[in-house]
Amino acid sequence: MKIPGKNTYYQDLVEIFKAAVERVNPYKMIKNAIKIQNSSTIINPGTGEFLKIDLKEHDKILVFGTGKATAPMARAIEEILNEKISGGLISVKYGYTENLQKIKIIEAGHPIPDENSIKAAEEMLKFKNEITEKTVIINLISGGGSALLELPLSVKIKEKYIELTLKDIQEVTRILLETGATIDEINCIRKHISSIKGGRFSKLFYPAWQINLILSDVVGDRLDSIASGLTTWDDTTYRDAYSILTGYNILDKIPSNVKAIITAGMKGEIEETPKRDDPVFERVKNLIIGSNYTALKAAAREAVQKGYKTTILSSEITGEAREIAKVYTAIAADIIRHSTLSMVPACVIGGGETTVTITGKGTGGRNQELALSFLNEILKRPSDFKGVYFLSASTDGSDGPTDADGAFASLELAGRAKELSLDPHNYLKENDSYNFFKKIGGLFITGPTNTNVCDLQIAIIVDEH
Repeated sequence: MKIPGKNTYYQDLVEIFKAAVERVNPYKMIKNAIKIQNSSTIINPGTGEFLKIDLKEHDKILVFGTGKATAPMARAIEEILNEKISGGLISVKYGYTENLQKIKIIEAGHPIPDENSIKAAEEMLKFKNEITEKTVIINLISGGGSALLELPLSVKIKEKYIELTLKDIQEVTRILLETGATIDEINCIRKHISSIKGGRFSKLFYPAWQINLILSDVVGDRLDSIASGLTTWDDTTYRDAYSILTGYNILDKIPSNVKAIITAGMKGEIEETPKRDDPVFERVKNLIIGSNYTALKAAAREAVQKGYKTTILSSEITGEAREIAKVYTAIAADIIRHSTLSMVPACVIGGGETTVTITGKGTGGRNQELALSFLNEILKRPSDFKGVYFLSASTDGSDGPTDADGAFASLELAGRAKELSLDPHNYLKENDSYNFFKKIGGLFITGPTNTNVCDLQIAIIVDEH
């Protein structure tokens, strides 16, 4: 992994980020959370929730899963439960695999679902005939689960059958991503055009006991939004989905069959997703084993150990990436000038998931765009940002459709851009943050981390005046 310069502050940014990612290592979290005690399985994720399963009362354990962090979670489960597992299947992003013995792996598309996303769901449903009241299903769920496991909805509307296709799902997902819709809005639509999302997964595998171990990639850790709420009730409605599509003025741009289903659902002509009073959920337990805030706390501990006066802003930062960058630059400038939040040397850490409204034809991701906007602000008033070092990166190692995890920003990097006559404002207009940072050596590349709890932003502010 290359860092932008010899300055040790870049290395500190990397090590603080690595500490955060290591804390939400899915393999270690499962190993720490699950223990076998006599004939019982004890699940204690350390979040205040505790679950005990008497294995004598159950005749079969199946393991399912979907998400970019699911493979290491499954490896840990196999090592803990071993011969007690009857079988199972997980769906992961291409390349995010492990060597498993009892649990089958299918690699599928992300962030747009593909044929294997549907194949994974269909293969899971083959286990349905084995389900009884004595069956325990352990579901391993992490970020990316929405795209990696899919089964398009098929419904009857006024004597007419409508069967959505993979192409329909792909097109809707693509359009929503391009509008800059939030993950909650995207998942609301996904839940209402899928046969397994929005709690429908749990309904399909009723009456088995379902224990869902979740690595949250959703701001606020809302169960109904993580992986589009596969295993929990859905408080959103077809009317909500309709409002989102009309709000972004894309109702007439989506496939006609999707529009027909959303419109019929809004009128009450087809069944809603399962709601919180559905008896199915009496046999479902959802446990969050890791989140963005978990990672932020680990990052903060590492920063303190390095001698920085450290502040966690929030784990729920959302909004347009380029605008959020301006908040971070404002905070950094005020720390330098007025010692707000803390004295230098300071470290300010935040997390969440920003969005990018695509208007150009460039290449990048939300973290690279955020860092580019940060650097653009530096160039407007360079004297205010001497001693400021910034990193924005995704905890999963993948930022947009690029090989980068994110990017750095600093006065030094701004100087390189100026020397090369690169105008960050023009690159922002084209959403071309990747090529900008590639030219100045500011990309942060880690490769897949096999975890995912949204994004981290880390700012180091020191006295270099």
